[in-house]
Amino acid sequence: MTSRILIVDDHPVVRRGVRLLLSENPKWEVCGEAADGEQALREIEELIPDVVILDISLPAMSGLELVPKIRKIAPSTKIILFSIHDIPSTARDIGVDAFVAKSAGLDVLVDALESVRQTLPTVVAE
Repeated sequence: MTSRILIVDDHPVVRRGVRLLLSENPKWEVCGEAADGEQALREIEELIPDVVILDISLPAMSGLELVPKIRKIAPSTKIILFSIHDIPSTARDIGVDAFVAKSAGLDVLVDALESVRQTLPTVVAE
C-alpha cells in the first residue's frame, strides 16, 4: 500500500528536500504541498492524505492551530510535526502522531513516517 503524503512548510527548499527524499521510496507518494495553513486545509479537504508532514511556524496560522482543523476534516490522517522549534508538551493532546526536529535530520523523519505508516488503516478494494 502506498501512503499519500502532504508536505506543509512555508520554505520551498524544505518542501523540495522532503519531496526528493520521499520520492526515493515506492511506499510513499507526495500527493501535494502547501506553504500556509489555509492552503493546507484546502489540500487536505481535496486530497485526504494518509500523512501530513507539518511545520509549526506557518504564515497566518501555526501548525499547532491547524492540527484540530485537520482532525475535523480528516480524522484518520496521521500528523507529523517537523519543526526547528521545540514541540510543546500539549501537542500530543491535540492529536499529533509524531514529532521530528528538523535538526535531527531526514533519517529521523523517515523513521517517523515508517512508524505512523504502520498504524494506518488497511484499505481493501472490493
